[in-house]
Order: sequence, then C-alpha cells, then structure tokens
Amino acid sequence: MTNNDVFKKLRVALMFRDDEIVEILKLADFQISKSELGAFFRKEDHPNYMECGDQVLRNFLNGLVIHLRGTKENPTNPGDVLSKKKTTKPVERKTPSFKAQQRKKMNSDITNVKYKNKKKS
Repeated sequence: MTNNDVFKKLRVALMFRDDEIVEILKLADFQISKSELGAFFRKEDHPNYMECGDQVLRNFLNGLVIHLRGTKENPTNPGDVLSKKKTTKPVERKTPSFKAQQRKKMNSDITNVKYKNKKKS
C-alpha cells in the first residue's frame, strides 16, 4: 500500500475536502496548493499523477493530530471536532424537487381507467 493509498483512504474516511486538507497541512507548517494535492489523489496512470512522499504524509498526520487533539495550551476533544463536521445541515432547496413539479403538472381530474377486458384470476 503506497502513501497515496493511505492518504486517499484517510481523506474518504474523515470526509475531508481539498481546502480542509490544505488547512490541516498549514497546522504542521507545511504549505501545499490544491493542485499539488489533487495530483496525489489521481489514478496512477494519469499524466498528472504524483507520488505522495513520506514528508507530505508525515506532515498531514502531524497536522491531523493538532486538528483533532488541539495544542497543549488549548486541548480539544477529538470526538467534538469530528461531530461538528458530521452535524452540518444539508442545503435546503429553494426550488421544489423534480417530482413535486411533475405532480403539480398532472391533471387531477382524470380518474383511474377501468379496463373492460380485465383478466379474472
């Protein structure tokens, strides 16, 4: 298993977006751009694929520890940090859903049709 695989699995398991990973890496005093980060998550046969080095993964893990646990001066509970992330509300739709729009368009005056040649079982 390569560093890229570990990085991808952590990203999916913790539901991090690229900008959140960049912020976590900044906590470990490591600067990286979103485009460089995106190269780590590409398939191996992609032309812009880049190997994730030990230094990048190490700094991500150190930043993740700071993100979850906090610093010695300002400790936090990892459960609280993770629960904040999961309790984000889904975006409310301003327009009704497609099914609701279709129901409005349906003519409610039409009744169910009774067929004359109905098979009796």
